[in-house]
Amino acid sequence: MNKKKLSFSHPAVAALVACLCNLLWGSAIPVINVGYRLFGVAAGDTATQMHFAGMRFFFAGLLTVAFISLIRGRLVQPKKGNWKLAFALALVQTIVQYAFFYVGVANTESAKGSIIQGLSPFINILIACYLFRSERMNGLKWLGGLLGVAGVIVMNLGGGGMTLTASLTGEGFLILSLLANAVSAGMIKIFGRYDDPAALCGWQFMIGGAVMAVIGFAAGGRLAPQGAAAFGVLGYLAMLSAVAYTLWALLLSSNPVSRVAVYSFLQPLFGVALGVLLGTAKDVPYLRYGAALLLVCLSIVIVVRGQREKA
Repeated sequence: MNKKKLSFSHPAVAALVACLCNLLWGSAIPVINVGYRLFGVAAGDTATQMHFAGMRFFFAGLLTVAFISLIRGRLVQPKKGNWKLAFALALVQTIVQYAFFYVGVANTESAKGSIIQGLSPFINILIACYLFRSERMNGLKWLGGLLGVAGVIVMNLGGGGMTLTASLTGEGFLILSLLANAVSAGMIKIFGRYDDPAALCGWQFMIGGAVMAVIGFAAGGRLAPQGAAAFGVLGYLAMLSAVAYTLWALLLSSNPVSRVAVYSFLQPLFGVALGVLLGTAKDVPYLRYGAALLLVCLSIVIVVRGQREKA
């Protein structure tokens, strides 16, 4: 186990795995839209969206637990007395985060929502430094985080039509979702000292996903699959979450949060790149996205340098 932790803490390995996680998450956005169409999920149907997300996360947890159990030759589960850690993670990382996220997205302009979501890596760094105090903040981390935020803003400058108004159930809920995500990162960092991060990740997904699916169903959410392709999309999304979140949990348990979180600034850029490759993104402003990529890359280099200076 120590060898595994050492490999995940190696800077080059951490960078590659963090990029892979965000590449997978970046691919989720277009695939989710396809899934909504194949399952007959309407744009404003928050209950069905939450039910769909719950099913996705439940199967992601099931895949994670089954795969790790197969490798280790036994059922993987939290240690005796540590089930409360899995339930706490499920509450914060899955239930609270995504409940606020789906309602917030439905009540926020798309360009403004993208900018708010893009603040997530910087908020993760701030929470790790000032709330959990698992590492120290310094000038380079501030500079790198702000450059990453600038990259997200530059990427969304052409959104157009953004107003200065805000609402609790729109922008407010998105910010609460980001805070839940940042707190869950700190929790994984701490809980990983007491139990297997992969086991905690798998079981918290199953618990949180089941709760979300039940809440969405109770609120009137219903899935209407249109052929076998719908289940293929759901399977891909479950696999994506299982792989990305498990690797992310291992990274967080082996590295400072700031060194890992800063790579999340790449996620929207990966999404655009995949859209171009798949032919779903049209009239892409390459110059603006190129400038955003430059700012994000500078952000990553500066934050990692700031972490090394602290070390």
